[in-house]
Amino acid sequence: MTEWSQTWTFFDGTWSEGNPQLLGPRDHAAWLGSTVFDGARAFEGVTPDLQAHCERVNASARALGLRPTRESGEILEIARDGVAKFEAGTALYIRPMYWAQDGGRFSVPPNPDSTVFCMCIYALPMPEPAGFSVMRSSYRRPAIDMATVNAKASCLYPNSARALAEAAEKGFDNALVLDPVGHVAELATANVFLAKDGAVHTPAPNGTFLNGVTRQRVIKLLEGAGVKVYQRSLAFEEFEAADEIFASGNYFKVMPVTRIESRDLQPGPLYARARELYWDWAHS
Repeated sequence: MTEWSQTWTFFDGTWSEGNPQLLGPRDHAAWLGSTVFDGARAFEGVTPDLQAHCERVNASARALGLRPTRESGEILEIARDGVAKFEAGTALYIRPMYWAQDGGRFSVPPNPDSTVFCMCIYALPMPEPAGFSVMRSSYRRPAIDMATVNAKASCLYPNSARALAEAAEKGFDNALVLDPVGHVAELATANVFLAKDGAVHTPAPNGTFLNGVTRQRVIKLLEGAGVKVYQRSLAFEEFEAADEIFASGNYFKVMPVTRIESRDLQPGPLYARARELYWDWAHS
């Protein structure tokens, strides 16, 4: 039996401790994947961009054909209420969710009137910024006409899982995943940046990956500090030739890449600046 870290779950108006069993085999989400979620963080006494994550889960629900049942401000208050149940300073993962219980026509599309809301908050330490290794994945991100890539939808994650499994089999921690036309989209689990000749470059949002909340924040902070940030199409070879590579994501916020394929990298000054700016902003 899985031993979960300390967890509080909000469902149907009440909080319960632990991992309550909320889905049955007839629920649409259980067999047809109509689940969306978002992820925010509490760490060191702060919850950066929590409002933006609460807004995005509602946008994801609409993109998947669900009907949000909570306003973003209400989700924010539920999150704050849940965070207060933990010892102050505990590093947490904050996960609002929606899913459909019933299907619509032919049972395949979700019935938006059956949408339910859940908030799950659990202890999850922030990882040390030790860095990680990446390779080029043989799998690709779908485009918007292929999948619901405009939502943080659970049904997209098996593709990330197989990219991560492939990377692990070859001795890497993560993978750079290309888009349908062969440009780098993102990592299997995070947005990605490279630094070259004193400037930062990152894949332009082109409908194949989510424009991450932390990604947007990092870009804004770097530009505000006078760093040139270019959002454009990037080839894998540009990452191989980069001075630095780093990633942004909710799990670790800002983290360096220390190896790409057979080439070792050192955490560089632009990565360090991005992480410093983010931490300073989060605590401001």
